[in-house]
Amino acid sequence: MSLKKSWNVALLMVMLFSLYFITSIRRLCGIKPVILEKRWNCGLRKRTMGMGLLMLCRVGGVCSTKLQICLVGMPIISVCMAGIWGMGGSGKTTTAKAIYNQIHRKFEDRSFVENIREVCEKDNDGIIRLQEQLLSDVLKVKVKKIHSITSGTTKIEKRLVRKTVLVVLDDVSTFEQIKALCGNRKWFGSGSVLIVTTRDVHLLKLLKVAHVCTMKEMGEDDSLELFCWHAFREPSPRKYFGILSRNVVAYCGGLPLALEILGSYLYGRTIREWESVLSKLERIPNDQVQEKLKISYDGLEDDMEKDIFLDICCFFIGKDRAYVAKILNGCGLYADIGITVLVERSLVKVEKNNKLAMHDLLRDMGREIVRQSSAKSSGNRSRLWFHDDVHDVLTKNTGTETVEGLVFKLQRTDRVWFNTNSFKEMKKLRLLQLDCVDLIGDYGCLSNQLRWVKWQGFTSFNYIPDDFYQQNLVAIDLKHSNIRQVWNEMMLLEKLEILNLSHSKYLKNSPDFSKLPNLEKLIMKDCPNLSDIHPSVGDLNRLVLINFKDCTSLNNLPTKIYQLKSLKTLILSGCSKIDNLEEDVVQMESLTTLIAKDTGVKEVPYSIVRSKNIAYISLCGFEGLSRDVFPSLIWSWMSPTMNSLPRISPFGNKALSVASVNVQNNNVGFLSPMVRSLSQLRTVWIQCRSKIQLTQELQRILDDQYDVNFTKLETSNKSQISNLSSRSLLIRMGSCHIDNDTFDKSISQGLPANDSSDFFLPGGNYHSGLAYKGKGPSALFEVPVHQMKGIILCVVYSSISENMGVECLTSFLIINYTKCTIKIYKRDTVMSFNDEDWKGLTSNMVPGDEVEIFLVFGHGLFVKEIAVYLVYDQSISVEVEQLIIMEVETSTTNLKMDPLEKVNLQPWPRVDVQPSPNVKADAATDAKTNVSLEVKVQSSQKLNKSIFTRLPKIMRACLCLKKHGD
Repeated sequence: MSLKKSWNVALLMVMLFSLYFITSIRRLCGIKPVILEKRWNCGLRKRTMGMGLLMLCRVGGVCSTKLQICLVGMPIISVCMAGIWGMGGSGKTTTAKAIYNQIHRKFEDRSFVENIREVCEKDNDGIIRLQEQLLSDVLKVKVKKIHSITSGTTKIEKRLVRKTVLVVLDDVSTFEQIKALCGNRKWFGSGSVLIVTTRDVHLLKLLKVAHVCTMKEMGEDDSLELFCWHAFREPSPRKYFGILSRNVVAYCGGLPLALEILGSYLYGRTIREWESVLSKLERIPNDQVQEKLKISYDGLEDDMEKDIFLDICCFFIGKDRAYVAKILNGCGLYADIGITVLVERSLVKVEKNNKLAMHDLLRDMGREIVRQSSAKSSGNRSRLWFHDDVHDVLTKNTGTETVEGLVFKLQRTDRVWFNTNSFKEMKKLRLLQLDCVDLIGDYGCLSNQLRWVKWQGFTSFNYIPDDFYQQNLVAIDLKHSNIRQVWNEMMLLEKLEILNLSHSKYLKNSPDFSKLPNLEKLIMKDCPNLSDIHPSVGDLNRLVLINFKDCTSLNNLPTKIYQLKSLKTLILSGCSKIDNLEEDVVQMESLTTLIAKDTGVKEVPYSIVRSKNIAYISLCGFEGLSRDVFPSLIWSWMSPTMNSLPRISPFGNKALSVASVNVQNNNVGFLSPMVRSLSQLRTVWIQCRSKIQLTQELQRILDDQYDVNFTKLETSNKSQISNLSSRSLLIRMGSCHIDNDTFDKSISQGLPANDSSDFFLPGGNYHSGLAYKGKGPSALFEVPVHQMKGIILCVVYSSISENMGVECLTSFLIINYTKCTIKIYKRDTVMSFNDEDWKGLTSNMVPGDEVEIFLVFGHGLFVKEIAVYLVYDQSISVEVEQLIIMEVETSTTNLKMDPLEKVNLQPWPRVDVQPSPNVKADAATDAKTNVSLEVKVQSSQKLNKSIFTRLPKIMRACLCLKKHGD
């Protein structure tokens, strides 16, 4: 049998306070705080409640749940303050009593101050009487009469300052009550516990309580059992009363107060009497329940908050909070703060989807307040929602100036007509909802104070009548109407913020938006004949939502729509004739949601990944959060042959070159899938936020995408590599005006056929620059102060296959640790390096930048060393020493330096990739050949940092893609 939630919370708090007290004693005695663990298995407990009635008091936390409490961080001198919050009748006082009864014996000084709100309302000196009670309970003597709240406060502070007390303040309604009784935690001695029950959670925030227990409605089974204890004096319904009992329980909605009151009221009554009570409850709530719940309403501070509550009760339950706030703000009710107050007072709830909700009994209480204002005459009530009452008022024309809101809804299969004269006397009408209702007559009879018109199934006219006064309207909702155009004569509607014309099957054109300067939401879903959107939509500077879902006749959007800087949500799903989204979509800088599935769009706008705020996208088969979608989207651009959606060709024939992607901080692996293939790109440019982020992403790219594992590279295959012949590869970029033959000849001269020889770079007048050396496939250097004209790379490698270095080269990476950037060039780009590529490379470098060059080769090729030579015009003194060492060891076979086949490159004048000349060794003896070249530069300090010595941190990167040139 399940446990009642409210009592579950009670025992949980009992356990917390008990453990808190025990631990406090331990701390005071010098005992080291410990972590307490226990499994609690709470069974059924019956207690006598009230007038001898048995009530299930299953006080319990979570059955079979491990409770871990660590009080190590709690200061020695501390006071535990907790709050119990919930709507009227939810069991706050009962819960507080259960906690008090469980732990009060542990406190010598204690007090339970009950019904504080009621006492203060009935007696002007009520707070003084409560102060006297508190002191009498704690001191265990009757205190002398207190003459003022201030003197009472002073006495409480002096008498409680060193005492460890347990105090419960029940049903607090104002912060002044708390201040008068227990205004400061410093009043209490260490280990004290203060519990406050209230309907207003804001009071608990002001008190800064450590824990807030929120009362929830009881479950169906527990509600039934509690009800039966009161209705039948036993835990289950009697024969023939099962269905009726469940109907009453459903009406109570898990509210303990209502279950107790109605159960007691129905005790001993016949089935016919039960049925009569249920029928009556549909119209009129029980007086006792009503009285208890109305306390929260009466406690609201001003009429505006009361009006907001009554409007929600009658018209807006289940509506979006922001939507309701817009409308009620238009009524001058300051709904933003008003709704917040109602939530704090437990009168209104906001569900997870931001919809307004409230307990059914609170709804009925609010509606009963309206009904009782004029019980006999419906036309004199401020709000009309009950079908029979509204029909009676509109039929008999009995509406008066008192009416502020009216709702009349019929099924779509039904339809009714009324004359507009029925509204003539409703001068203060603010809110109007009509479903499947038509009005005939002069629309000038409708109120000039209307803020909200929701008129579904409007069929009276082909457009909104010209004599209908609309200047004060905040929201117009004409779903399922027969209009063919919105307005015949356009008028200036400065206050209109929401326009909903969905399901208007005859509507062909949108209105001219130039007269709607403050429109924020435009909703035109499922308008099958809508084919044209007025270009003035692009002038709506406050528009945040456009919804054209399932407008199957709608052609491409006007170009000006992309100028909407404020737009956050664009929905085009099902617009099958929209076949193009412009690259200008990136101008929608506030866009967070783009939903355009099932459209005619064949190409994803390349610029979409540059949208800084985009969070959700559904387009061309890609759907989800941008952080999940963008990797796949960009990968599809980079690897079209691997793309499951071959129709996407984002580049087309356009010369787009740059796109940016903002990566969430917790998604450092975002970029790795993007660089798996560069078939459509010349370069990938990654901009990171820090060096730590840079190296982490670089590690991911190399490990995950290129299968480069540095640990394995350094430790495995050493013996195999040492027995392989070594080869060299020369790569040049930029304006390296060096005679290739002379340079090759210099290299050849540095490779004699003995077992220990040096490999020297050429010197003299052929080049002016700096050289840096690196072990493995990378070399680190510092950008010189002189303007670089070119870069020469000399790579010494070994291969387990017959493939040459040029064939195995996959990518070429330039990592700028100072700028926190990574540039990735694919092999074809390196082989056809042009002026634009060189300009792009050097534009990201300034003197002093710390840069690393990394070459990625395919499987079976191992880079031993690499030399980077920076070439510039001004000559400097360069000492050439050992730079590249090639080692080959063999004990039984001839040693050879295998020749490289000649490489024919594209005729770019400033790029060259050449093999080294043949190198042979004597086969008669074991050989160890050392070929090395090193350049020492006096003006530059050698850098020994590894690209993977920096720890990873949060990653936020900007990916820039450059389209492959033809």
